Amino acid sequence: MAKPDVIVVTGPTASGKSALALALAEARGGTVINADAMQTYDAFPILTAQPSAEERARAPHALYGILPLSEILSAARWRDLASTEIERSKVPILCGGSGLYLRALMQGISEIPAVPAGLRDVASAEWESMGAEAFRARLAERDPTIVARLKPGDRQRHIRAWEVVQATGWPLSHWQETRGEPAPYRFATILLAPDRAWLRARIETRFDAMLNQGVLAEARSVFDRKPDPTAPCLKAHGAPELFAHFRGQLGLDEARRIAIDHTRQYAKRQMTWFRHQLTPDLVVDPSNEQSMEGPEKYLDKIGV
Repeated sequence: MAKPDVIVVTGPTASGKSALALALAEARGGTVINADAMQTYDAFPILTAQPSAEERARAPHALYGILPLSEILSAARWRDLASTEIERSKVPILCGGSGLYLRALMQGISEIPAVPAGLRDVASAEWESMGAEAFRARLAERDPTIVARLKPGDRQRHIRAWEVVQATGWPLSHWQETRGEPAPYRFATILLAPDRAWLRARIETRFDAMLNQGVLAEARSVFDRKPDPTAPCLKAHGAPELFAHFRGQLGLDEARRIAIDHTRQYAKRQMTWFRHQLTPDLVVDPSNEQSMEGPEKYLDKIGV
């Protein structure tokens, strides 16, 4: 039996990916499969802009809000979950802007050997006892490539890189640069590439809409549970700023402003990644109404 074609709808945050993917799913009886790291978690459905109940009723959706915030989702694990959903779907439509996840599926990713139990605990304890600067310097001796990519205070990723080199004898950068087999599908990719000013305004409007939809109560509920501060889900855009507000470190207006600024910076990084790492079948400017067409037109253009 021939493998199904996979439609990929990607682009920067707040560019309208979910709406387009839903329209395509309705047009062809497809399933929208999440390709956004933060939307995989159940903690922040509003903050991470997950599809609403009404939208999910219009077409099947998969891999949204399936994990508790305490779990760590790697690109390799997401690839396996997505592959399962692709096989189940009549017309699979990947939707999201997590470039590493999409690359893992479309281009292949190396299989990092399992890390023995306890190594992460040891590395975490060393991060605390040595301090971030000394830990980073030690890692740089073994994996300077990965250190150059990491922000100095990124505890989780420094610990991950150290545990990998300890467990395997090879730096994490080596494993990341070693490609596995790509998934056996033909991908048809639509990239949303909006005007920068339009996207900046849209990011602000969307965050304000989230505030009106109850995102403060949502974030407060998670904050009150006193989650592990290293949980990946807590990096969702807006979560660190709202948590700082709950701790009395930021006023709400300031938290809002910083969250919007950080989200805009992230969108800019996403577009840089797409320009250098992705060869789309179709580029659409959602900020230009003249370039926007119905779902059937897009499907025809990408040959699906």
